[in-house]
Amino acid sequence: MLDQSESLALASLVAELERALVAQDAEAVADCFLETGFWRDLAAFTWNIKTCEGKGEIRAMAKAQLGPIGPQALALDPAETVSSADGVTEGWLTFETATGRGAGHIRMKEGKVWTLLTALHELKGHEEPRRLRRPMGAEHGHDPHRKTWKEKREEEARRLGYEEQPYVLIIGGGQGGIALGARLRQLGVPTIILEKNERPGDSWRRRYKSLCLHDPVWYDHLPYIPFPDNWPVFAPKDKIGDWLEMYTKVMELNYWSSSTAKSARYDEAAGEWTVIVDRNGEEVVLRPKQLVLATGMSGKANVPSFPGQDIFRGEQQHSSQHPGPDAYRGKKVVVIGSNNSAHDICAALWEGGADVTMVQRSSTHIVKSDSLMEVCLSGLYSEKAVAEGIDHEKADMIFASVPYRIMHEFHIPQYEEIQRRDADFYDALRKAGFLLDFGDDGSGLFMKYLRRGSGYYIDVGACDLVIDGSIKLKSGSDVSHLTEDAVVLKDGTELPADLVVYATGYGSMNGWAADLISPEVADKVGKCWGLGSDTTKDPGPWEGEQRNMWKPTMQEALWFHGGNLHQSRHYSRYLALQLKARQAGIETPVWGLRPPSHLR
Repeated sequence: MLDQSESLALASLVAELERALVAQDAEAVADCFLETGFWRDLAAFTWNIKTCEGKGEIRAMAKAQLGPIGPQALALDPAETVSSADGVTEGWLTFETATGRGAGHIRMKEGKVWTLLTALHELKGHEEPRRLRRPMGAEHGHDPHRKTWKEKREEEARRLGYEEQPYVLIIGGGQGGIALGARLRQLGVPTIILEKNERPGDSWRRRYKSLCLHDPVWYDHLPYIPFPDNWPVFAPKDKIGDWLEMYTKVMELNYWSSSTAKSARYDEAAGEWTVIVDRNGEEVVLRPKQLVLATGMSGKANVPSFPGQDIFRGEQQHSSQHPGPDAYRGKKVVVIGSNNSAHDICAALWEGGADVTMVQRSSTHIVKSDSLMEVCLSGLYSEKAVAEGIDHEKADMIFASVPYRIMHEFHIPQYEEIQRRDADFYDALRKAGFLLDFGDDGSGLFMKYLRRGSGYYIDVGACDLVIDGSIKLKSGSDVSHLTEDAVVLKDGTELPADLVVYATGYGSMNGWAADLISPEVADKVGKCWGLGSDTTKDPGPWEGEQRNMWKPTMQEALWFHGGNLHQSRHYSRYLALQLKARQAGIETPVWGLRPPSHLR
């Protein structure tokens, strides 16, 4: 039971913080925090996605931002309960600034703020037309010149991009671009989404046929329209593709399929982009004010270069091009890689009657799907969590409230428990020769994902095939070269092959900027993704947030949006609000923007 004194102490601390914020007293604000306290802000005070670490950085941000932001109120949310455990008292917040309203979360330790989350949820005067603000739809009365909803939509679609320019152009019509487009639509921002494929969802439909979501349904909802309560826990790729196609229609998105951006150039004097688009064979010139690359962090294939690829007589495919196992029954297949796609493809090939070998060049983090759900996700994203009042939006806020600097400390005990419960499974994998890891610090899957976006597999059955030898495994040696009919490893092993699949991941998203705009702009922006944790494939210095994602970059009016379905849903809100503020002429002084430490 919560000690009433702890609740009163938190209320007092929040009141003290409110007084300091409203008074624009940066020193008093900083004094509310522990020396090692954190303030994570999602566009509300910094117009950035930024975590301030320690009193010095908090003080500097407050000194720079409180004047232009104009805090007006901060309070504990009366609809939520305060909780306390292990010396930490937690509560939910509401707040208001001169231009916006938001929600937040606070953790108090030793009478001071340990972690603070502030998240902008709406702009004053630009609230979304939801609930009591929803449109009437029907137009009662009489008007001989009235237009139907369909006629208005058709006219809008005909004019936008030709007679009227979009304010935002989103390149990439997958889950990220669609989620952001839906947010911008509700905010009244004229937006076009470009997608190279013929139909929304084709980027899912065209992947290997066994592909399905490895994250559970509670984690994967899109904005505004959650999946129905009879939706499968792990959705197959074609079902997701159909959902995305339905979503673009129901949410009335201006979605240009069969469209490719050929080039883009920013005119600083005009404050706009010139983007040359091939729309189903027609050249169209668009001049948006803001350009968003939503091409996916798993979009630009990373294909390694090995001697002999030009003389190999069989097929070679990146995993993103692999059609599935049907054409390879009785064939010898070598899959280079040992993460999610590699395991999925190997398992499907084995089921289809292929002789398949997985080449593991470096260690991989493995976690069984059931264990991940029960130990790591059930508290936030599960039917149990929903029954306890934690829907996906509240879960997103809880997850966002933990600063990345200390997030691994929350995860390490979970993966220690997983290693205990699945010890026999891991022993069997090691006995089969599989090289295992749990991240550089034992913090497991999601920290690996945040730090490098690779290096793991959520096991849904393929590991059993590795353990029993059905999927042959060659680990600990990289590829030397290809011959006409084999893959040769550096240790001299020769693997005969009719097909080589490169399950070798994807490059940084700013590679798309290099291709579309210029290498100079890509390097001006710098590498996308990663925290600067100084762990494997995530070099320092420490960033504290995902590099360049969902926030301003060093290139004016260029943004990056992507990630898994959870991130596409959650962070699309903050990116949309940043874009809306600029369209509405609201001052957006950005704090914490800095030049890149790494290029691509």
